[in-house]
Amino acid sequence: METETEPYVRLASLRELHQVVAQLNTARSMADTLQTIADGTVTALGFELASVNVVRPDGDLLVAAVAGSDRVETDKAEAAIAGRTGSRESWERRLTMGERWGELRFIPYTEGWVLDHDDVPQWHTTGPAPRYPDEWHPMDRLFAPMCASDGELLAVLEVDKPRNGRRPGPWGCEALQLYASQAAIAISNARLRGNMQRALVRLEREQQALRASEESFRQAFEYAPSGMAIAEVGGDSDGRLLRVNDALCRLLGRTVAALRRYSFADLVHTEDRAVLMSTTNDGGRAELRLARNDGSYVWVSLRNSVVADAGAGPQVQLTHVEDIEERKRHELALAHRASHDSLTGLPNSAELRARLSSRICATPPHLHIPVPTGPEAMTAAFFGQSGDVSAYARAHVFDHHEHVWQPDAPGGDGKGLAVLFCDLDGFKSINDQFGHVCGDAVLVEVARRLEQGVRDNDTVARLGGDEFVVLAEGLRPSDASDLAMRLRGSIVPPIRVEGRGVRVGASFGIGWAACGMTTEEVLESADQRMYVEKRARAQGRRRAS
Repeated sequence: METETEPYVRLASLRELHQVVAQLNTARSMADTLQTIADGTVTALGFELASVNVVRPDGDLLVAAVAGSDRVETDKAEAAIAGRTGSRESWERRLTMGERWGELRFIPYTEGWVLDHDDVPQWHTTGPAPRYPDEWHPMDRLFAPMCASDGELLAVLEVDKPRNGRRPGPWGCEALQLYASQAAIAISNARLRGNMQRALVRLEREQQALRASEESFRQAFEYAPSGMAIAEVGGDSDGRLLRVNDALCRLLGRTVAALRRYSFADLVHTEDRAVLMSTTNDGGRAELRLARNDGSYVWVSLRNSVVADAGAGPQVQLTHVEDIEERKRHELALAHRASHDSLTGLPNSAELRARLSSRICATPPHLHIPVPTGPEAMTAAFFGQSGDVSAYARAHVFDHHEHVWQPDAPGGDGKGLAVLFCDLDGFKSINDQFGHVCGDAVLVEVARRLEQGVRDNDTVARLGGDEFVVLAEGLRPSDASDLAMRLRGSIVPPIRVEGRGVRVGASFGIGWAACGMTTEEVLESADQRMYVEKRARAQGRRRAS
């Protein structure tokens, strides 16, 4: 593009411009694209020097490409400005103060001196004043801003030293402006390609990490030393086991196919269903029993966590199943030893008192007020007929405790909670004559006979020494007397110990538990009645002799 004074533009110039525009989108990277822009400016637009200042993420502009027709001069320019940065503020000043040549900005040498000391890299040198009006001066500056379709500034193309020595005319400005717009598209495309490439690399890394994570999870799941299970959450098959590991199969003695037909609700012990239901799906923990294939149960600790896919899609519940049979057996054994007699295995004194106190309360039955059912009854019960709030506290309106009555108490049904206090007769002589080993064997056999003589829901406890207590609920006084007689009769037969037969007798005192009494009062009452019977039996034997 040697002259613009001609009334036409040479076809060769258009071809050169077309070729460099076509090359803009052939570059494979952003750096190649920027260098192609600078090279094309020198090749087709008639300037001997050009630089591309690209906008960085922080807003400042970096000299990313330099091109020139003279190698020596180009090297000097690259050494002076390549890789250096100018602030966005300084560049905004240049683009604002320049003369507007369409989309271009021109700053003549007469005004550019004010920019000599800002932070924008430059190669300009001084020179003599122009000899004619449109002669290019070394301090003249011409910028072509390159903007995205939304107006965002992407880069600035700076050109210098037109080959014809003149400031560009209408054709030259139009060509530079057209080239800058095409260069902006190339930069946008290069940035898009770069973003896509980075996204693809990031996606591939994420997929690799996901595959590695999935493989790690699979191995951790499959080869975990304790049981692992994945179950459905929600829907018609809520809780159904989708996946189980070998450890869980071994623990429950079932195959993978068999377990996938169940949920934990199907396998849990009936007494532990409430525990399972109260366990939350996410972060819940429970200790309960699960059924094995042979019909036995094993104690396990369940820990749950809910896993949802990233798209808020289906959820599954991951459950860790730990075998705690040994620990639970130890705990139960400790609890049993704490509440049971070590010799006979019967509930001990503390357990007896606990069971007795669970059945009686401090409120006498005749003061108990039934729970009201209607609003008016509720108000009357709460405040009392006189509005006394304390009446409510004394009445225990919301106490759903089933009160225990004496058999002969008014309003009762003639039945009660019988407390049979048993003391062995002649036991001391056995200890003295045959020793404590024999005495212990007698106590064990007496305990066995007492347990065989009562109902399943009755309690036989050992208070200590040769004293036993039987709790039997729902008995009439005649029933309690019959029970005492049967138990006494079961104890009387000889007990074989170390090849000899020994005999003990038994005295029973029958007391009755009732709300309003303490456990000590109940036991003391039965104990006193036992001593009354023991003295009466002793007197009867003396008279008979």
